[in-house]
Amino acid sequence: MEKTADREPQVARAPADSYETILARDLVPAPDFYKEGPTPDVGTQPVAASRYFDPAFLQKENDYIFPHVWQWACREEDIPNVGDHMVFDLGGHSWIVVRSAESEFKALSNACPHRGRQIAECDGSNQRFRCAYHGLQWNLDGSLKHNPFGWDMPQWNEAGANLPEAKVELWGGFVFINMDHDAPPLQEVLAPIPEHFERYDLAGRYKAAHVIKKIRANWKATCEAFMESHHVVGTHPQALNMTGDINSQYDNYSDYVGRQFTAQAVQSPNLETRLTEQEIFNVASGISARPDDETDPNNLIPEGMTARSFSAAQARQSLKELYDIDYSHAGDAEMIDSLLYHAFPNIAFWAGMPLNIVYRFRPNGLDPDTSLMDILVLRPYPKDGPRPAPAEIRYLDFDEPVALASEELGEGLAEVFDQDVDNLPWVQKGLRALPHGNVAFTSYMEARLRLHHQVADKFIAEGEMRTHNRSGK
Repeated sequence: MEKTADREPQVARAPADSYETILARDLVPAPDFYKEGPTPDVGTQPVAASRYFDPAFLQKENDYIFPHVWQWACREEDIPNVGDHMVFDLGGHSWIVVRSAESEFKALSNACPHRGRQIAECDGSNQRFRCAYHGLQWNLDGSLKHNPFGWDMPQWNEAGANLPEAKVELWGGFVFINMDHDAPPLQEVLAPIPEHFERYDLAGRYKAAHVIKKIRANWKATCEAFMESHHVVGTHPQALNMTGDINSQYDNYSDYVGRQFTAQAVQSPNLETRLTEQEIFNVASGISARPDDETDPNNLIPEGMTARSFSAAQARQSLKELYDIDYSHAGDAEMIDSLLYHAFPNIAFWAGMPLNIVYRFRPNGLDPDTSLMDILVLRPYPKDGPRPAPAEIRYLDFDEPVALASEELGEGLAEVFDQDVDNLPWVQKGLRALPHGNVAFTSYMEARLRLHHQVADKFIAEGEMRTHNRSGK
């Protein structure tokens, strides 16, 4: 895949102050890389709605996209000891991600090369892997340990019985895998995320929450619900008093990486009523639900200060008290804004200081109408104390609300996620019912969504060409 060429934007940014204009008023400035990035022209063509529900198209994704892209499979802290492993499923693919030595990770095929039985049924810890069907065993590095019927398989030498491996690389405390050993390096694919995230030290944070939610919608429809912010007016109306939704900033650095920056502690341009900075702060901080607190001098914005800068100052103070970490260098935006980087095709990382949310969106097996959404919350911790143990995974079925994980995620985040998730089954149903059979995207705010499909088409075309060349047809 080649980098997307930078071009002059062809469309308007927003019917209000741009994100850069908002940043310019901040008391503590954001890093330079928060300024507007590349916005290539990706056209205005619609995409076929059938891509979201056609089993044949999902099979193309499983054949030609997922085996050739980097995926985070787990956190290093999830498998801290030699022999600890996690099962990573993606579409029809399954891998055992194991700490095979103190500083070594492997991703091994989770299918017995004899008759195909899945080897590891769940996460766990072992000093060897054993197929429960006929008893073959493998070492932690995937090499064959024992074949009880080797005498009867002259066509199968020991090397042929080793478990196939995926490519493994590490970044930000995550273990990434790629089934394609010729894939470009992870750092190259993720650029500029590793450089931009040096300030946030994801590797030095701990996993405070991990929720996996089953959703009745295609994985792309679910992923795309988190790739733009202008749905706030329809989906999260409670946030209009404190969110710059329709004037968010969208940048597309390459085929692989895009981002969206949404200002917080400002009012939405969709609101007709002009709010005071104090009113915006009250909503953003939750004081509006506790009227008695409004007279607390600690909650009164000093004259000439914005709700954003005051909110950021309070966040710096509270985090210093919690973690004994000095955030005086952090821009106001880094303390309070929604700062989301997307990596093709299905993962996303929040930048910023207080916490980092990480998403992953996967097909639910081979079903094009359902998906799995991972929600991770990474938090800092006092550097003079022990690293907290990573949170256990909370699994939520189709009809279980995210609110069941409010204790892990926080009530506010859980409410927002439930609003997003409640939309998605209706999106999936509507996609099948579109009379013209096409999905339309906006030119600027949804350019990443359109590019998402264009890059997918490149992977599929390249994969079909490889198949054609191998077959000689």
